[in-house]
Amino acid sequence: MKSALETLNPTRVRLTVEVPFDELKPSLDSAYKKIGGQVTIPGFRKGKVPPRVIDQRFGRAMVLEEAVNEALPQFYGKAVEENDVHAIGTPEVDVKDFADGEQLTFTAEVDVRPEFDLPEYRGLAVTVDDAEVTDKDLDEQVEGLRERFAVLKGVDRAAADGDYVSIDLSATVGGESFDDLSAKGLSYQVGEGSLLDGLDDAARGLSAAESATFTTSLVGGDHAGEEAEVTVTVNSVKERELPELDEDFAQTASEFDTLDELRADLRTRLERVKRLEQGVQARDRVLETLLAQIDVPLPEGVVRSEIDGRLHTLAHQLEQAGMSMEDFLAAEGQSQEEFDADIDKRTRETLAAQFVLDKVVGEEQLSVSEQELTEHIIRTASRFGLGPDAFAQQVVQAGQVPMLVSEVVRGKALALVLESAAVVDESGRPVDLEALREDAPTSPAAVAQEDDEAAVETAEDAPEE
Repeated sequence: MKSALETLNPTRVRLTVEVPFDELKPSLDSAYKKIGGQVTIPGFRKGKVPPRVIDQRFGRAMVLEEAVNEALPQFYGKAVEENDVHAIGTPEVDVKDFADGEQLTFTAEVDVRPEFDLPEYRGLAVTVDDAEVTDKDLDEQVEGLRERFAVLKGVDRAAADGDYVSIDLSATVGGESFDDLSAKGLSYQVGEGSLLDGLDDAARGLSAAESATFTTSLVGGDHAGEEAEVTVTVNSVKERELPELDEDFAQTASEFDTLDELRADLRTRLERVKRLEQGVQARDRVLETLLAQIDVPLPEGVVRSEIDGRLHTLAHQLEQAGMSMEDFLAAEGQSQEEFDADIDKRTRETLAAQFVLDKVVGEEQLSVSEQELTEHIIRTASRFGLGPDAFAQQVVQAGQVPMLVSEVVRGKALALVLESAAVVDESGRPVDLEALREDAPTSPAAVAQEDDEAAVETAEDAPEE
């Protein structure tokens, strides 16, 4: 076998492979055996049909086609190895010349890993936000905690923004009523703007047992995009009553006896959150700084395949959620053109980052231990709501173990770059990444928020009095 390599562009090559007919003999023998095992011919046992009988009954061309189909991957693989081609993606194979007893000639075009020079990646200088907690930050968290312990109290007045109302909805399309366009006893916060366009204006000013009608365009369901006449009836109006900021509130909302102790604890938690956010910013900005120094040529076939994969995943998620692409775009506030441009940009950034980190992996000769892979599987499984064993089984069956290994080793490469970076905040103070390790005992490249941060988040629901 002979092969020649032609570079079509920085990320695509063409292999031309010539295979003497004699080297196809093992594939021909295999083709005869395969066909002989699939056919039934009187006088011969399955798998024992002589080649001359197969040629007579089915034609030599059928055998040659089967042999070539089997041989192509083998000779393509040899050509890739001989020419040291770092192929990615599926090759486009074209048989140029072949006849019985003659040389087989074929070409294979395939995307390859881009070649580029890696700049100095140690000691990169990046700036992150200050981690100081202001009085405004603290006040917002205290107010959020008050809202969590607020109660809803019935009022005998018209609904206003911020009030919670119990409402019945009914709608007609073209003068016809539909069961799926009505609902009773919905709880809704006036001014939230999350249900139907026009609902807030209609409900605002209504007292219990009063109704109003408005026209709106439906955004989901069987009647999406159609104009509907909607009637809203208010059953009750309740306002949120916040607790007083005093010692009783501190004891109810926390394990502390005084408001000062509660505020001090919230400040400590906020400082910890902001430090973790600094770590996330440092990770992202170090990678952005590194990528900004390199022009990474990207294989267009790989870009297209990655985009197609993301679109397929999104379509599956939308189908499960009962949403159309139009619904999704409306919720995101994007046009189709803006969405396409955004997913193309993000895909290219992701692929460029992968190629650069893979280069760092090679430079540093990084590898993945069994323990590191196991820990990554456990963390990933939890994100999908699966047990580690079930998730690992799915990964193996799908042939995605190499993908997980790549994720881990790229994470190690990014951690290495981050650990050597010179990180300062906007005030010019050095940021101690080692201190972040104590707050989040993962690598700096995977700084994670902790569960107890929920204690300083605003609660959306309030109990009724």
